[in-house]
Amino acid sequence: MNKKVIAEIFNQMADFVEKGEYSKKIRVGITTLGSEHGSSEIILGARMAQERFSDVEVVLIGDRGDSDLKCYEAKTLEECHKIMEDLLDRKELDACVTMHYNFPLGVATVGRVVTPAKGKELLIATTTGTAAFDRIEAMVRNAVYGNIVAKALGIKKPRIGILNVDGARQVERILLELRERGYDIDFATSIRQDGGLIMRGNDLLSASCDVMVTDTLTGNIIVKILSAYTTGGDYEALGYGYGPGIGENYGRLILILSRASGAPVAANAIRFAADLVKGNIFEIASKEFELVRRTGFDDVIKGLKGKEIEEKQISVKIPEKKPVTEEISGIDVLELEDMVKLLWENGIYAESGMGCTGPVILVSKEDYEKALEVLNRR
Repeated sequence: MNKKVIAEIFNQMADFVEKGEYSKKIRVGITTLGSEHGSSEIILGARMAQERFSDVEVVLIGDRGDSDLKCYEAKTLEECHKIMEDLLDRKELDACVTMHYNFPLGVATVGRVVTPAKGKELLIATTTGTAAFDRIEAMVRNAVYGNIVAKALGIKKPRIGILNVDGARQVERILLELRERGYDIDFATSIRQDGGLIMRGNDLLSASCDVMVTDTLTGNIIVKILSAYTTGGDYEALGYGYGPGIGENYGRLILILSRASGAPVAANAIRFAADLVKGNIFEIASKEFELVRRTGFDDVIKGLKGKEIEEKQISVKIPEKKPVTEEISGIDVLELEDMVKLLWENGIYAESGMGCTGPVILVSKEDYEKALEVLNRR
């Protein structure tokens, strides 16, 4: 038995003697750099979480401030992310909360908000990241991602609603087809007189569903509004943040905050992370994706959308993969796929992402100037 295991046992025994608790704590990290309110605001949120949640051990990554919490010190947000990823991969952390993090294509976050007046919780699927290049396919995947998070939070039969945005009716047809093929999905009914599973703004405010499905940019705006409507917009005080990145075969539990998120949201995001660990999020995700695959998901998507997707999937040789650390912003989400392929055609390795201000293209530092030149010529 190594020293680390022995130390953990003694810590658990100390908790039992002091508080009557005997269980292994969930280790949740939080990066403290990059906030518009300064690192002290995030550290305050971490302290709040540590004081409130006895089942959680909070670990700082970045600036420790005057906190006595365990801290892995770093000087930049990029360095924080490298430490975070390493700790998650080595299972030193169960989950981590951060901001301004670019997920790979296919991964998007499911936010958790509290609606006004009645104070009901609502999951927004999704709020950052890109589930798929194609809007309709992405929203269908968002429904699956929302279903996964809801089940991990203990909602056995999540009620799914589709926000009335562009493409909602196509998404409805695809999800209904998937249900007929055996996918376990339940739908909510709008509170409006004509009912149906297409949700209006009224349903958003009343939380008439458990999971609201929408496109990522709309979801991002919804979370911002419901988090900051009491503060004038520059300080997000309510809710749980932008949520965990969900995607098939994605094995890191990383939750997102906005740079405008305040201490209360940071504390709630840590709670959100611990809830998902307790709910065995990865086990649920594995089962859910397997079930979706068995329904013939790809065939349903192609069948209902005809040649649209096939035309967008014209083969392009992808250059050799490189670490991508530089962002190119100002790309319209509808042009994101074409822009990435354009760079591939010019021998530049690139990936898509979704930053705090919208879609981004990620390239290596050495290719950044050339990539800008290629995109500006188009």
